Amino acid sequence: MRRAVCPGSYDPPTNGHLDIIERAAGVFDEVVVAVMINKSKRGLFAVDERMDLLRTSVGHLPNVKVDSWYGLLVQYCQKHDIKVIVKGLRAVSDFDYELQMAQMNNELSGVETLFMPTKAGNSFLSSSLVKEVATHGGSVAHLLPPVVDEALRRRIAESR
Repeated sequence: MRRAVCPGSYDPPTNGHLDIIERAAGVFDEVVVAVMINKSKRGLFAVDERMDLLRTSVGHLPNVKVDSWYGLLVQYCQKHDIKVIVKGLRAVSDFDYELQMAQMNNELSGVETLFMPTKAGNSFLSSSLVKEVATHGGSVAHLLPPVVDEALRRRIAESR
């Protein structure tokens, strides 16, 4: 079985994330969307909330599951017998950082990284930018799965 992992913070998941996950699901037998936990950062959404948003957003993909992990991604890969990491690239600037990470991951564990370019319409899209625009009253509904847009609007309203 060909298995891959799509790691990220997913705070919140965007249509750009979903595009990469859906395309990976068409290539691999199983794709694990791994919400990576960074205890030094406080996200807008708790890890469990992000996982629920992702589960709802990828529910139409039977070969995709959602999990979380604290620690090195390659340790997750080794524990779950995953040989490939799938990463979306928005711009050349993403490549510089992601190439170093891919080389380190391969050196540590032999896990390969597959870079998938985002579709042109998602090349500017990031969770941070979505949160900033939404916080200042801008509409981001067209950039998010509906369940995520609704949760984001609720969370911003709660914080005011």
